[in-house]
Parts: sequence; C-alpha cells; structure tokens
Amino acid sequence: MLGRKGDSRHGAESSLVSNISWPTADTAAQGAEDFDLARARDGDDAAFTRLVQPVRRELHAHCYRMLGSTHDADDALQDALLRAWRGLERFEGRSSLRSWLYTVATRTCLDIVETRGKRALPIDLGPSSDRVVLDGAPLADVAWLGPYSDAGLADGLAGPAARYEQREAVELAFVAALQHLPGNQRAALLLVEVLGFSAAEIASMMDTTTASVNSALQRARRIVAEKIPAPTQQQTLREIGDTRLRDIVAAFSGALERGDAPALVALLTDDVTWSMPPLPYWYHGLDAVTDFAVQVPLTACGSWRHLPTSANGQPAVGFYLRNDDAGPYLSWSITMLTLRGEHIAEITSFIGPEHFALFGLPASLP
Repeated sequence: MLGRKGDSRHGAESSLVSNISWPTADTAAQGAEDFDLARARDGDDAAFTRLVQPVRRELHAHCYRMLGSTHDADDALQDALLRAWRGLERFEGRSSLRSWLYTVATRTCLDIVETRGKRALPIDLGPSSDRVVLDGAPLADVAWLGPYSDAGLADGLAGPAARYEQREAVELAFVAALQHLPGNQRAALLLVEVLGFSAAEIASMMDTTTASVNSALQRARRIVAEKIPAPTQQQTLREIGDTRLRDIVAAFSGALERGDAPALVALLTDDVTWSMPPLPYWYHGLDAVTDFAVQVPLTACGSWRHLPTSANGQPAVGFYLRNDDAGPYLSWSITMLTLRGEHIAEITSFIGPEHFALFGLPASLP
C-alpha cells in the first residue's frame, strides 16, 4: 500500500518533494517588482505607480520630517516621484528600489531646504508674552511649522537598525528640533536613526564619504538630544492608555466649550505653554496661560464645538468657533496636546481652516 512505513517508493517521493524549491511570497513579490520595473522603464506609468505605492506613505512622512510642512511634503514627494520616473533608466539595481527612492526624495528635499530655509514655532521667535495680546496680527512672512496627519503611518521601527519609532519621528518636538539642523545633518539623522540605513549606504546615496556622514550625524544627535524632552509622547501615551487619554482630551475640549476655567486649569502642568501659529506670541506658566484662556478662548471668542483627531502622533482636537448666535461653527484650529504624565504640558493651536482638510475634518459644523 502506498505510503506504508518502510515503503521505498514513499521515501523516494518524500525526498523528491523536499528538494523542490517552492516559490515563496518574497520571491513572488520580487518577481512582480522586476516585471513592473521592466514595464515602467518602457514607459508604463501604471507599473511605476505599483512600484512606488508600497513606500509612498513612508516617503511622504520622510519629506515632512525634512521640511516641517505637509504642503511642502506634498510638493516634494510629487517632484521626487517625477524625478524618479524620468530617471528610472539610471536605477541599476545595485541597491533596493526603496533605497533609491529615498535617495531621490532626500535630494529633492535638500534642494527645497536650500531655497526655503527652516520652519519655526512661536517659541523660536522670542520670549513668551507677559500679558494677553488681544489685537496681535498673524506673521505672514514667517515659514511656520505645520501639523501632520498621522493617519496610516505605521507603528514601531522602520527597520532593525532604527532608533526612533516612526510615530516618535513625527512628534512635534522632534520635527521642531530638526528645523535647527542644516539640511545635510537633518538628512543624515533621519536616514540613520529613523529609517535604519547605515552611514556607508547614506554616503553612497548622497555622493559623499562615510566620515562626512558620521560627522554630520554626531553633530545632529547632540543638537536634537538637547531639544527633545524625555520620555517621548509615544511612551507617555502607552503609559496613560487609550481610555484615560480619551478622558483627558474630552475634559480639555469640554472645559473650553463650557468656559470652565477651573476645569481647564486642573488639566495643566505648572509650566504649561500655549502657542498659536501663525500668531507670534505665546504664553508660559499656569498663570499666564490661565489669564489668556479666561480672556480669549473662554470668554471673548464666542462658542465652541470640537472633533477629536490625532496629529504628529499626539492627541489633537479640531476646534470650531461661532462668533454669534446664528450660523454654523467654522473651522478655527487644529490644537495639539503634548502630555507629561496625565497633565497637559504644551498646547499648540495651528490656526487656520486650511489645516482641516489634511485631517479629513469638515470645514464647518451645524
């Protein structure tokens, strides 16, 4: 009987089967990539779209980290993919397609950094305001750091050699710290610490030396370490837990909607800050922030509504404002919360209706 223990035919068939090299998911994926690469080189734009789709989201996040602006990241990614499409013949396959696309995207961002400079938050422009500013005008000539929608951004590390989680690397403090670095240092830090490339790989990508990359990386690490608080927001949020986090966000939003100053104060740290780009002034300390909140958001602006969201890997709220008793509530700010333990240490309100579409939020509420 076939398959009986000791049957020589069964042993021979088992040996034959075990020696067959079955295709794996990895080899099938590589085969599909090679096929699409050949088609794309022949001018098939659909094949090129399939090639870049798996890394498009992470490339966009990389451009945002480099540039500090979602709109700049949109432009940079579009330009980088156009450069890659036109230069696909130059991709020789000595590195992975992912590495090559990061090379193109990073060089594109470096070109933009040279022409547009760094982006800022109000705290970068000067000291905090001692008193409430009721008639301040936005500064239109400042390149402001902007919020980032983290929807679809992967958790964890991008690779085994990376040091920062992907969501840690879009946190507001991290992206703001990057703005204090020259472009080459910014690129070196991101490519090594966030994406896990080696210094030798980056030297090849950037057409420089490994020693130059290591030097830039050393300087970048020192500056960033001085500006980023510990623990990161991702660590803090994990310790708080989702349920408690929702309670804190709801309490903060509800206090503003009700005009409840004591409830708001109970949520804040003693050294809390509140800034509102593109307005240049900002407030520091519980007394100053409370004074501002009482005179402006709680009493002077009108009535509020809100929708919870997430920005830069941190809890955020889309606030809507109505100045009279009729009409809809209009989009006013994406307000991001930075937590220390279970209290709010920083409030950053990115004022302007243009931010809401980035988060899939409506322009108004009834």
